[in-house]
Amino acid sequence: MSQFNNVTVDKAANVYFDGKCVSHTIHLPDGSRKSVGVILPATLTFNTGAPEVMEGVAGECRVRLKGETAWSTYGAGQSFEVPGHSSLDIEVAPGGAYHYVCHFG
Repeated sequence: MSQFNNVTVDKAANVYFDGKCVSHTIHLPDGSRKSVGVILPATLTFNTGAPEVMEGVAGECRVRLKGETAWSTYGAGQSFEVPGHSSLDIEVAPGGAYHYVCHFG
């Protein structure tokens, strides 16, 4: 799916890490929410409250989940799961940008 239909979008952006990650929250008719955003070149650590599924839309990133030593690479059309009450390190290489949809819950 290349778009979400019949959604409400929060006008204010979610800006993290001095602008290295910017997203907008969308609310779907069924009451669920997602965020749609981009991560610019950086190595960042995110903490999670609820479980998340990160869906790659464009670009590429490397990810290391809490408790793991190995990094995994994900690109467009791939997704990965992050447990709730956890964290992940995510890295986007210089010159790149990772576009994503974050599915909560």
